[in-house]
Amino acid sequence: MSQFGLIPAEDEAPAPSRHHRRRQKRRHRRSRHSSRFAVVISLIVVAAVVVGVVVVAQTLLSQVGDRLFAAPEDYPGPGIGSVVVIVAEGDTLRDIGATLVESGVVASQEAFTDAAAANPDAISVQPGSYEMPQQIPAARALEILIDPANRVVDGVIVREGLRVEQVVSAYERQAGMDPAALEAALADSRALGLPPYADGEPEGFLFPATYEVQPSTTEAAAMAAMTAKFTEVAERLSLEERAADVGLTPREVVTVASIVQAEARLPEDFGKIAQVIYNRLADGQPLQMDSTVAYANGVYTVFTTDEQRAIDSPYNTYANPGLPPGPINSPGEQALEATLSPTPGPWRYFVTVNLDTGETRYAETFAEHEQNVAVLQRWLAENPR
Repeated sequence: MSQFGLIPAEDEAPAPSRHHRRRQKRRHRRSRHSSRFAVVISLIVVAAVVVGVVVVAQTLLSQVGDRLFAAPEDYPGPGIGSVVVIVAEGDTLRDIGATLVESGVVASQEAFTDAAAANPDAISVQPGSYEMPQQIPAARALEILIDPANRVVDGVIVREGLRVEQVVSAYERQAGMDPAALEAALADSRALGLPPYADGEPEGFLFPATYEVQPSTTEAAAMAAMTAKFTEVAERLSLEERAADVGLTPREVVTVASIVQAEARLPEDFGKIAQVIYNRLADGQPLQMDSTVAYANGVYTVFTTDEQRAIDSPYNTYANPGLPPGPINSPGEQALEATLSPTPGPWRYFVTVNLDTGETRYAETFAEHEQNVAVLQRWLAENPR
């Protein structure tokens, strides 16, 4: 045959038999059944995985949601004491919220900003000083700040914990008053209007607040307004009647409150530090308060030196047992109330371990106290002053 002819394929297979074809059909049917079964099993496995993922996701979302959408911490009210809050020029609502938290007015910055977001008048808050209660609902704090009647435009701000000479300086600096005339007014205890238990000494009885000063206000009238404010607060707190409940005279209450004012950094510390003082007095243990030693030395430092603690003064509570003879500054209402209603506890030592945040730790034993002091020392090493 020529190359163009038809040549049968040498490897062509013979036609399959009828029996062979039946076996192949059975195998195909079993294969299809197996494939379908595998698909079903796979779908079941996938569904189980999906259900598991959904359950886990729901659980996580629930837990995260509880944290994300929980109401911010807020005081229920009605409030205690009072404090002067300063809203500075350029402060945002978040800045104001932080100031209110630091002053013990509201419980959290978030509660205040939430209240501000719900009140379109929040943007009307003006710079200035405001005398406000402490531990009040954030919405109430915002209402006080919004009302222009609560803003002191022309006045002297006397913050908590100032000594007499600092009060004089505040009136000289902020109102242009004559320091000599102010000191003369403070020396006239009868005209000053001091309570009998002040023993004629103004230290501790010039109440911290914001005072309006008119051009006609005299130095004597300015100082008398401060002692009148003290009397008003003392009567509201029933200070003289409640002093006996803590085993003190009214003057001793003001003395303890002045130490608490000097030593406490955060609102929750006031009552605890008052209790530390009472526990030490009950044990006959020296108070050993640096604030009283600083007062005796005429300095304003947080810590005192060995030399300063060796001073011969009745205000040296390292060298003398019991309370000093009188107040060391002007305590605010929060310190007075904490002294009359201390926080129950066994503590006999305390130390502020972070001077930036004010974190303070308490201890019942000296060994525990030494551990807390070590925390402070590490902080000071990392944050040199």
